Amino acid sequence: MNAMASLGRRLRGGRSVEIIPEARMSGPMPWVIAIMVALTAIALAAGLALGNAVSAARAEIAGGVTVQIIEPRSEIRADEAARAVAAIKTMPGVAGLRLVPQEELDALIEPWLGTGIAAATGSAIPVPALIDVRLRGPATPAQLEAISRRVTPVAPSARIDAQSNWLRPVFDAMVSLQVLSIALVALLAMALAAAVLLAARSALGANRDTIEIVHLLGGTDAQVARVFQRSIGYDAAGGGTVGLALALVVILVLARRFAGLGAGLVDNGALVWSDWLLLALVPILATLLAMVTARLTVLHALRQML
Repeated sequence: MNAMASLGRRLRGGRSVEIIPEARMSGPMPWVIAIMVALTAIALAAGLALGNAVSAARAEIAGGVTVQIIEPRSEIRADEAARAVAAIKTMPGVAGLRLVPQEELDALIEPWLGTGIAAATGSAIPVPALIDVRLRGPATPAQLEAISRRVTPVAPSARIDAQSNWLRPVFDAMVSLQVLSIALVALLAMALAAAVLLAARSALGANRDTIEIVHLLGGTDAQVARVFQRSIGYDAAGGGTVGLALALVVILVLARRFAGLGAGLVDNGALVWSDWLLLALVPILATLLAMVTARLTVLHALRQML
């Protein structure tokens, strides 16, 4: 009786009391939250990396134009390439250009056709001459038409393409994957809220008798909700920390694997400091989401209970 009276005085005084057991990192809830946070951080990192890669690649090739000399006869092809270079040099708006050496072209086709392809095949498989042109601004249709008018008279076999055009399908696919990663983050947040909702309702059902006694002693719904909110908050904070640690291990391992590819798009997708800051916020936001969900769930259930 003395204990009950003391509990009643503490409740009427607005002080926080421990209504339900609050064992830390016990039961399935912290580990469910850890898994959710880990998956969310990995999905978010993937989306950020894809966004960085697309932005960097677009900025790099926005003013890029490729001129191909597709003449099959090597002597004429070389002559047309030299005349095309001379014609483009005199155009306004050109920041730079480079005739790609034959060695680089051989290296580009080597993975598909093998080594020594030029010597082995002679003119059987003619490789177009490539001229890499860099404009001071984005490559517009008007600029491509101007280059074509200047190059075609001296190099009839020339073909002019904006580099952004033939990479557009790649960019579209990467943007689609980025949207998918954002959608996955949203779905995981909803799943986390649903898991907390179910856990809070289960805890309410298990402690229904205790809660009724607390109400008889003068306890308010807000005090009861605060206890559940604090308990879920501890579980979410611990599970979120574990989940973020697991996600960082996965992200770093994958980053090392992709860095070994040496591909330009992969290198441009490296995470920057602001991305790491967003990843660090994931367990904090998950904890806040869990606490708000628990509080609203408990308050709603208590209004229906009484």
